[in-house]
Amino acid sequence: MAEDPYRYFRLEAREILDQFGAAVLELEKHGNVGQVQLLLRLAHTLKGAARVVRQPEIADSAHAIEDALAPFREGVDAVPRGSVDAVLRQLDAITGRVLLLDSPSQPERARPDQLSRRPGVEEPIRTVRAEIAEMDALLDGVAETHVLLNGLRATLRSVEQARHLADLVAEQLTPRSAAERPRQSGAAAEKTYGLADDLRRSVGGIERRLGSTVDQIDRELRQLRDAAERLRLVGAGTLFTVLERTARDTARALSKEIVFEASGGDIRLDADILATVQGALVQIVRNAVAHGIESASVRRASGKPPIGRITLDIARRDNRIVFSCRDDGGGVNLDEVRRAALRRGLTAEAVHRFGAQDVINLLLRGGISTSDAVTEIAGRGIGLDVVREAGERLGGTVRVATEAGKGTNFDLVVPVSLVSLEALLVEAAATVAAVPLDMVCGTMLLGADMVSRGAAGATVLYEERAIPFLWLPRVLDGQHLPPGRKWPTIIVAAAAGTAAIGVDRLLGIARTVVHPLPELAPAGPIVAGASLDAEGNPQLVLSAEGLIAEARRQDLAEPEPEPTRHPVLVIDDSLTTRMLEQSILESAGYDVDVAVSAEEALEIARLKRYALFLVDVEMPGMDGFAFVERVRTDPDLHDIPSVLVTSRAGPEDRRRGRDVGASGYIAKGEFDQAELLAMIRPLIG
Repeated sequence: MAEDPYRYFRLEAREILDQFGAAVLELEKHGNVGQVQLLLRLAHTLKGAARVVRQPEIADSAHAIEDALAPFREGVDAVPRGSVDAVLRQLDAITGRVLLLDSPSQPERARPDQLSRRPGVEEPIRTVRAEIAEMDALLDGVAETHVLLNGLRATLRSVEQARHLADLVAEQLTPRSAAERPRQSGAAAEKTYGLADDLRRSVGGIERRLGSTVDQIDRELRQLRDAAERLRLVGAGTLFTVLERTARDTARALSKEIVFEASGGDIRLDADILATVQGALVQIVRNAVAHGIESASVRRASGKPPIGRITLDIARRDNRIVFSCRDDGGGVNLDEVRRAALRRGLTAEAVHRFGAQDVINLLLRGGISTSDAVTEIAGRGIGLDVVREAGERLGGTVRVATEAGKGTNFDLVVPVSLVSLEALLVEAAATVAAVPLDMVCGTMLLGADMVSRGAAGATVLYEERAIPFLWLPRVLDGQHLPPGRKWPTIIVAAAAGTAAIGVDRLLGIARTVVHPLPELAPAGPIVAGASLDAEGNPQLVLSAEGLIAEARRQDLAEPEPEPTRHPVLVIDDSLTTRMLEQSILESAGYDVDVAVSAEEALEIARLKRYALFLVDVEMPGMDGFAFVERVRTDPDLHDIPSVLVTSRAGPEDRRRGRDVGASGYIAKGEFDQAELLAMIRPLIG
């Protein structure tokens, strides 16, 4: 607290200022219907908090707000416009001082112009930016914790192997008949059996408890990451108070009357996107009031209501967010813009060729103003170029439509960047991907016989019509359509049409946060972005438009045959080791035979062709080194790779293994299931 005495005060003050700004505008629009009581409570809370952190200027401004509103506490008299203006001036002063508390310099040394900043214009979404650093730190902490959890999972796999070995030991020690009983006293034998059974139970209990704890921690970390990702996003509604205040102040300065309305505030976006968009929308709103909305007398003469209307609608379309701002003013005066262009030095011939869209583009480039005089609001030829630059900076577009006498509509279309959405998680080619749920209109279970091929490519029948079909594993990993089984298929719909997308599995629905892909990591058209799982690993977020386009382009090749199960011969005199290795290899899809000695292995290898030998070194009779040496000189077996598995891990042993022709060497003390499979997979090919 000593390093940053204003840490909590800043957050509280900004929250109060946000409520304050919205309540004052509500008071001005709808009158004193409980708003004064709310404003007095907010002012009193802010005043007390400011005094606690020794900010007398903020406390005095809050006290001045109380003085301005106190006479209207009972709600009998309407609050005059002058009092509302006085309250807004004090709010601007408080906002400026709160902003200065972000820096270590003392606020009392601030310049006067810094104290009069209006909230949200020069310092957009500052309240959220202060919290984002903490959210990022939290997300980093979650990712690091998940890395540690993965280490714990490796330990769990070791415990699983230990439990498996304990089961095998207990099974071997349990007598199957009287003849198999060891030559020792009955009491000693029973004690040995009891110890083995206790070991099995103990290791099994550790495995269950550890596995349950790891799964629970994993679930909690995933939920924590999801919550932190959502908190990192900002509701678009945070723009509304700033934009309404901009419209109100601009209209007051020009003696005009306007109503500002907004919708779509529940859409949540990355704060950096909103910060850039906010600057552009402020310019659009100012331009709408200054150049679009007519004076009350002109509006009456043209049959319009005397009060102008500005609306802002925010909507999500596939992987884009559209900010649509419309006014019901007189529209862009194209002839006046052409005259302004002539004054700026353009030739009459060039200006004469300008169509409506050319004139709009000229305004968006900047440098053209139709105002007769330079004021704080207009006349410098800047404003709409800010809108264009914002669109370019975000990789978006700006569309302008205007109609004389009816108004102008600005559409600022930007990429989603970081946005929260509901998604259907699917698995294809061992890749987990998310498809925006609002683009999914159904699911099906298909087989290869239900897919038709023709000149237009692969299609399936959906709701009595043929739609394009795409086998997603082929796009992601080149895998062919599998024969002999059915697979889930999702139906996606967008403006481009409808398509069926075949996948390996449906994993469920989840709320995910979409991140933009880095510029140095370009992706195909089917990818709209990426999300992060609880471990911080990226997952693809697919574009419905891209999937539909790819489905129309793709055709299906003939299905490839089922993969063969490669035979492997395990050679070890230890029953425990043989069974453990056999279990691992069979689980990985190999056909496994076993031999208890090198001599037996040579006999078996002449009866069946194997893809690999997995050989112990220390065995009675012929050891592993001699076996590999024999195989290398045998004309029928010399091309079969051999991997040595032994407790002898010295450099001279490894060197001898290479000398006799072994293709791999694994020390039992360093035995790892994943390492074993990774070593033998390329050897078998």
